[in-house]
Amino acid sequence: VQLQASGGGLAQAGGSLRLSCASSRALSNYNMGWFRRAPGKEREFVAHINWNGRITYYGDSVTGRFTVSRDNGQNMMFLQMTALGPEDTAVYYCAKHSVHARGWERDFEYDVWGQGTQVTVSS
Repeated sequence: VQLQASGGGLAQAGGSLRLSCASSRALSNYNMGWFRRAPGKEREFVAHINWNGRITYYGDSVTGRFTVSRDNGQNMMFLQMTALGPEDTAVYYCAKHSVHARGWERDFEYDVWGQGTQVTVSS
């Protein structure tokens, strides 16, 4: 499977962006996630969604502002980001959760990654 993230760009503080993740193959059997990496920082867990979209988890810094969703019919996953702040500036990655992983917050628990999309939030 190959993943491609898109939808990044420049936003003003307080604004919104919607990221998309397209898969080359059906995603319905897989849990998925979003991570981000800000300049000079380690990759950070953003959100996780289970295979049918009924279970989601979020990183502490985005809870209440970001919403992850998916459309298995279109082989797509989304990240709706609201109330953006400069601290959200990062490259955002979508990833497929490994079937062997026990958790969902660490990057090594994901085995396929998209190329990333840049999100820049100006103050």
